[in-house]
Amino acid sequence: MSPDVFTFGEAMIRLSAPQGENLETAPDFDVHVAGAEANVAAALARLGRKVQWFSRVPDNALGRRVLSEMARAGVDTSTVDLVADARMGIYFVELQRPPRRTSVIYDRGDSAVWSITPQDIPWDVVEGAAIVHLTGITPALSASCRSTCMELAKATATAGAKLSFDVNYRAKLWSPKEAAAALEPIMDLADLLMCTREDASELFGITGPAAEVAALTAERHSTPRVVITDGPGGAWWWDQGKGGHVEADDVVVIDRLGAGDAFTAGVLDGVLDGDLTLGVHRGAVLASIALTTKGDQVVVTRAEMEEAIRGSGRSVDR
Repeated sequence: MSPDVFTFGEAMIRLSAPQGENLETAPDFDVHVAGAEANVAAALARLGRKVQWFSRVPDNALGRRVLSEMARAGVDTSTVDLVADARMGIYFVELQRPPRRTSVIYDRGDSAVWSITPQDIPWDVVEGAAIVHLTGITPALSASCRSTCMELAKATATAGAKLSFDVNYRAKLWSPKEAAAALEPIMDLADLLMCTREDASELFGITGPAAEVAALTAERHSTPRVVITDGPGGAWWWDQGKGGHVEADDVVVIDRLGAGDAFTAGVLDGVLDGDLTLGVHRGAVLASIALTTKGDQVVVTRAEMEEAIRGSGRSVDR
């Protein structure tokens, strides 16, 4: 069956020290499956969407763990390549509260997905998808990943599907100048752009109030829909000449990582229903749930999401 969403990107194993512990001295680590596109895919699948995630993982226990976690969420992994003698990307997380910052150490160089080329893409699946979702992380990994994302973006436009693109800048992978040069050609093809206010300023020199940043980004790339997030300031969207804002919920943060991907999943869920405004509200709720959940992936049903949007008025369900 044709998927609602097709996405391509690297999955990793995340090892995080318990909150308040340092990587240097932590006696043990929590283990989670992570990766921006994988996180989005899992969240959408848990909401009941048909999602195809394409990637490459090593044919070993770590690769099989990723596949089993994704399948448990309901994601179609039938096109994921299993490769012998390849390596799994890993990253280490130190979860801290202010005044210290949460920090990440990557160990992902030359992982299995880095060698993927356009010839490896399941083009028949791409052509049948309603939305193709990409992020700015994958093009940063290698030249072949960069060309694969570019070819996917071009093919999406040709096939008549919608291209969703989340800038998702990672300073530990490349410089703002390198990122802007590589990502803007993809952004020019997108039907939906998502970006943080900080990244819009640092990479593309677009500054000002977030509402203006959304409108200027849409104009710069001739993109009908743009969503700009600003952390605690909430999110602004621009939809074919009309804009709006949703506030961020005030929550007790347990784990910041993955909240942006949960937000993206909510936005795409709304777009699939033909309503970007609804999607941004769904994204805000999913991001709030993710912030209060350990691990990168948000585990939530559609009923739970809708109840959170309505507000049940009860703190304990019993």
